[in-house]
Formats: sequence, C-alpha cells, structure tokens
Amino acid sequence: MRHLITLLTVLVSIQAIAEEHPSLASIRAADKARVAAMLSPERENLGSIFSDELRYAHSNGIVDSKASFIEVLSSGKTQYVGYDYEEQNFTFPAPGIALMSGRAHIKARTSSGEMDSVLSYLAVWREENGKWRFLAWQSCRLPPVVK
Repeated sequence: MRHLITLLTVLVSIQAIAEEHPSLASIRAADKARVAAMLSPERENLGSIFSDELRYAHSNGIVDSKASFIEVLSSGKTQYVGYDYEEQNFTFPAPGIALMSGRAHIKARTSSGEMDSVLSYLAVWREENGKWRFLAWQSCRLPPVVK
C-alpha cells in the first residue's frame, strides 16, 4: 500500500510539473494549429508544422513520412472531418521534447471508407530552431464502450 501511495504521489507531481512547464502553452497552440491544418490541409501550412523527420503511424498500421502524409492530406485521399480530444496529457522527458498522450475522437473519410473512432495516441513534439514541430504520432483504436 505504501508503494502505491508513493507511485500516485510521483504521478501527480509529474503532471503538476507538466502543467507548469514554460513550453506548455506553445505546444498546445502548435497542436491546435496542427489539427486545424489537418482539417483544412494546405501543403505549405502542413510543411511548416510537421518535422522533416515526421513518422505518422495511423491506427490501421499504415506509416507515413512527412512527404507522404502531406500528399495524402492535400490530395484529399484522406479528409479529417472531426478531431476532438477526450483526454490530452503532456510530459517533458528531455529538453526540447514534449510527449502528448490521451484519447481522441477522430472522424475521417478515406479511400477505403468512413472512420469514426476513439483512439489512444502518443504524439511527440520536438523543438527545432526555436519552433515546436510535430515529430511523431502513433495510435490505436479503442473498443466501443459497452453501456
């Protein structure tokens, strides 16, 4: 029991540190811009938000690079039509690195049909030349909640 209390104290402390991190507001703004750019994709806008080393692992197992993901979005092959966070947590494991995790309800139209899923995700942001850029995404579909 004592170890559980210690673990809970550490986890609460880590979250409190993340909420006080000086880059948190900048990363939240950068992510808001990323989501807006994915909903209304323009190559130049996406190019400035995504890191040149982007690795975007979709919930269906497909992995995109920066170039391939920009092409998929700007061509309309995939259209994101809804993007709502149900949970969004931030941690800062090293200078210039931010991890964002949680759950998101995402709706999209793809060449293989409609997607309306709740995903568990892990995203990585990296500070590059003084700007937070989107480096990585990995997600998986969560089963529907049984009521």
